[in-house]
Amino acid sequence: MALAASASALSLAACGVMDGVDAGSTPVTPKKGNDITVGLLLPEKENTRYEKFDYPIIKKKVTALTHGQGKVVYANAGADADEQSKQLDQMIDDQVDVLLVDAVDAEAIAPGIKKAKDAGIPVIAYDRLAQGPIDAYISFDNQLVGQVQGRSLAEALGAKAPYSKIIMMNGSVTDPNAAQFKEGALSELKGKVNIVKTYDTRDWKPEVAKANMAEAIRAVGLNNIAAVYSANDGIAGAVIDALKEAGVSKVPPVTGQDAELAAVQRIVAGDQYMSVYKSYPQEATSAAEMAVAKVQGRSIEFDALTRDKVDSPTQKQIPAMLVPVVALTKENIEDTVLQDEIYTVKDICTAKYKSDCQAIGLK
Repeated sequence: MALAASASALSLAACGVMDGVDAGSTPVTPKKGNDITVGLLLPEKENTRYEKFDYPIIKKKVTALTHGQGKVVYANAGADADEQSKQLDQMIDDQVDVLLVDAVDAEAIAPGIKKAKDAGIPVIAYDRLAQGPIDAYISFDNQLVGQVQGRSLAEALGAKAPYSKIIMMNGSVTDPNAAQFKEGALSELKGKVNIVKTYDTRDWKPEVAKANMAEAIRAVGLNNIAAVYSANDGIAGAVIDALKEAGVSKVPPVTGQDAELAAVQRIVAGDQYMSVYKSYPQEATSAAEMAVAKVQGRSIEFDALTRDKVDSPTQKQIPAMLVPVVALTKENIEDTVLQDEIYTVKDICTAKYKSDCQAIGLK
């Protein structure tokens, strides 16, 4: 992650732009000064990352980039697509300068994005690829996320993989990322394991995942489930709860994503096999840089930040940044979430997990 962040900085330096100054030390003439307003629309609160990492990091970076003159107006939709549309309309009415939109429903948000564009407000899709006329997209490599999850699960099963019955717990159908996670996972699992049950988790809600897992246990049999592909940590926690309530003697391998604190603790304890660590500081920082560069007309800097290209159902060749990811297991907690200061050992190794931490040398 640190290398990726360094590479991003070097890319900007190579293009001759750092902090809005070109290689000849001539200040870039902005479309707008530092008194900018960034509208930030985040999708839900079930995943703790949005409130704990994304919003604070974006706010801090925008403040730094604008020498304290810029601000971030923030709204969280609470997994309600209609509410998010209202929030978007309000930000358009308030004439924010640029929008960072993490859509609850990628298709439903499209008319609002069109309205923003018609009002002359640039829109950057954040973390989830929204439909409509967006200016850029920043997220993690979502297919790679699924591949990392699927590969880890196959490796955990080893030689037993071809004979193993797997439950597949995907994310929400309204989130285009979920389809990419699933596609990536299947590229590693198809033909290698026996996927006997597949579920989509409405709005990524853990309670929905728990009910689905309970149904899968009844249909397949508790002792016949060799592993569970879980699209994120919230779903993983619900799956593990359902397995334990059904009386499982040893939790089978369960994947996750987001490196939530509870998931890291489950990994330490041996209840969750892995998560996918995504550097939220890198994604959020880059999104703030992208938003400020766009509204201030720093085209060279903006282009350096968006060297990838992606397609949505409504738009082709969207400028994008795809941030890399890494599998998080017991073996690399120190090199990921601790090194990046997402958590401290004290955060992870509470009294409940003290002996588990000691067993893996985490202190």
